Amino acid sequence: MAEDTTTPESTAAGSTEAPGLEDRVVEILKTIYDPEIPVNIYELGLIYDVAIGDGGHVDVKMTLTSPACPVAGTLPVEVEDKVKGLPGVSSAEVDVVWDPVWNPSMMSEAAKLELGMMDF
Repeated sequence: MAEDTTTPESTAAGSTEAPGLEDRVVEILKTIYDPEIPVNIYELGLIYDVAIGDGGHVDVKMTLTSPACPVAGTLPVEVEDKVKGLPGVSSAEVDVVWDPVWNPSMMSEAAKLELGMMDF
């Protein structure tokens, strides 16, 4: 019999908890926008990690465009509330980190295209 090496820090891909939950978390994150930039926070590269733990606990590691971001007090709360509202999520915690420091190179190609930042 194989040894179970699943840990609470495992992502949905490596966990037997709630198949597809990580995909649903990413989809809900794509509905959250920085009010000053017309691109969602996922495509902006503000989400560094989504980890699904046992029992449906979700940890989100994110950053902001700058420490002086006007939504620093509300955006992480919005992320946590929307993730907590997903079926299969028992609890959620958002950790705002500053390392690595966010920069425009972290944006997806779609975000760069939307903002006219593509190198042609």
